Amino acid sequence: MSRTSRRKRGPVRAKKVTVDNIDFKSGLEAYMYKALKTAKIPVAYEGSTYTIFQGFDLNVTCYERCANGKGDYKDRGNKKILPITYTPDFVDTQNPPRYIIECKGNPNERFPMVWKLFKRYLHLNKIKADLFVPRNQKDCQEVIKIIQEKYY
Repeated sequence: MSRTSRRKRGPVRAKKVTVDNIDFKSGLEAYMYKALKTAKIPVAYEGSTYTIFQGFDLNVTCYERCANGKGDYKDRGNKKILPITYTPDFVDTQNPPRYIIECKGNPNERFPMVWKLFKRYLHLNKIKADLFVPRNQKDCQEVIKIIQEKYY
């Protein structure tokens, strides 16, 4: 590979976009925000974080390398395991929320598992929010249409 060519650096990285002084993590999120605003649908951007798996104290020895595969093979047990949290992109401003929107153009490897855990969290906590996962601008327009027909 020549010095002038660029090497691929892992998964597709979304381009950050700022609209109304809000920093969105992707163009799809910014598009969804503008569509919701135009339709006068009230939402909070990253307004709620849910703990979908509680942290705990691991009181056993656990021999392993660091998560990145580097470092020595040694005891990494006997410590606090952090909780798994999830922050949806857009959440209805009502409590409990009637709808939750997660914009996902190109989901990463982690997303399907976290999304399943989030659905389980909603089920266990009896939160009956409609869930939307638009993957493109056409899907965003469909989300707007469904929410308007159902709630406004």
